[in-house]
Amino acid sequence: MKLKTKIHVFSSLVMLIILVLTMVGIYFLYEKMAYDTEYNQLLSESTELVTSISQTSKVNDPATILRAYIPPRGAIRAVDNNGKSLVTVQSTEGIEDYHPNIDGHKRYSVEKYEGIPVLSMSMPAIWVDGSVVHIQMLQSMKDVSRNLELLRLVLLGVTIIATIPIVLSSMTLGRIVTKPIHRLIATMQESQKSGTFEKINVENEGRDEMAEMSRTFNEMMCQLEQNFRKQEHFVSNASHELKTPLTVVESYARLLKRRGFDNKEVANEAVQAILSESIRMNEMIQQMLELAKNKEQSPLSIESVDIYKVLEDTLHQMHQAYGREFNLLGKGPVISKTDEQKIKQLFFIFLENARHYSEREINVSIAKEGSQLVVRIQDFGQGIAQENIPHLFDRFYRVSEDRNRKTGGTGLGLAIAHELAERLAINITVLSTLGEGTTIVLRFENSNEGER
Repeated sequence: MKLKTKIHVFSSLVMLIILVLTMVGIYFLYEKMAYDTEYNQLLSESTELVTSISQTSKVNDPATILRAYIPPRGAIRAVDNNGKSLVTVQSTEGIEDYHPNIDGHKRYSVEKYEGIPVLSMSMPAIWVDGSVVHIQMLQSMKDVSRNLELLRLVLLGVTIIATIPIVLSSMTLGRIVTKPIHRLIATMQESQKSGTFEKINVENEGRDEMAEMSRTFNEMMCQLEQNFRKQEHFVSNASHELKTPLTVVESYARLLKRRGFDNKEVANEAVQAILSESIRMNEMIQQMLELAKNKEQSPLSIESVDIYKVLEDTLHQMHQAYGREFNLLGKGPVISKTDEQKIKQLFFIFLENARHYSEREINVSIAKEGSQLVVRIQDFGQGIAQENIPHLFDRFYRVSEDRNRKTGGTGLGLAIAHELAERLAINITVLSTLGEGTTIVLRFENSNEGER
């Protein structure tokens, strides 16, 4: 069963049930009110009758008193304790033969006699001879029955007439609810057939859930398209970057096969080139895996870390490995809550990048600026043009065609650094001037512990 049919059937059924229950409630409420009104009238007359009977002498005819209070289309009967009828008067023929079953626990009872409902009640009284009798008041409910029958017809007619707008409104509701869903399905089918990222036309002023669903779908399609383009770009760049070292390895391997065993210089050159390109290709693969691992959002190990001590250890290791001058400016300890391994990896990437593109010393400073912890990594290399800075953290991006080739870079290090910084809530700013050098500014957004 389609969703539109389900909405139509369910909403119609619920509304009809509510309508029928309402009509039934109205009917029984009116019926009770009508019977209560008749009962109250009989009760008033029977009370006066009992008072009159108690004041009647033996010589007076009690039937005369009863006739004075007889209800229209009704009867009055005096019954002794044995159930024997003493006196009966009536205003309607035949009703005197009706003997009701009056429940002493109820105010009145309504039973049908010859197809017509009759309301009956009983009240004790002192009879003319001093004995206790029961005065039964009987009232034909023919008029009430006629009114109830008319009410039933009216309510039935109202129910039937009301069913039409209920059915039409439920059909309209089904169309309103399912229309954007049909558009969504059609758009997805079109996207599936064409291989494109189709979007739904949606009114911006819409504030209901259907409009929100359409806008969310369009946003999702935009993200999918962006991710697809990024994936295409990534695969294209990765295949190109991996193809280059493989081509070099293959070329030198062929050269080594042809002449390398006879010429030691050629053999050394070929082995060195193969080793260099293999190392660069291995580094690139490792960095690709690192990027993929970062995307998996492995849990961070957040703890209080002395950032000054981490920088001090990192710079010492860099100095030992490369014999370069790394200067740490500032005072410690500087405590911040972060992941020690991830922050150390981030520092290594930026320091390695600074080492590649500068020959002079590298200065690293750490300080508190307001509520933020700020780390600056400054090199004195050739610098970066302003138009290139926004793309530095794109995967495989190169400022110049031969820059990464000369330095052995893969174009993935800064992309990994950007991923790490986002996870650690660190804001990165790049300040650079051509011919003077570059400064990387790291601002710790969640630094809530300062110097100690």
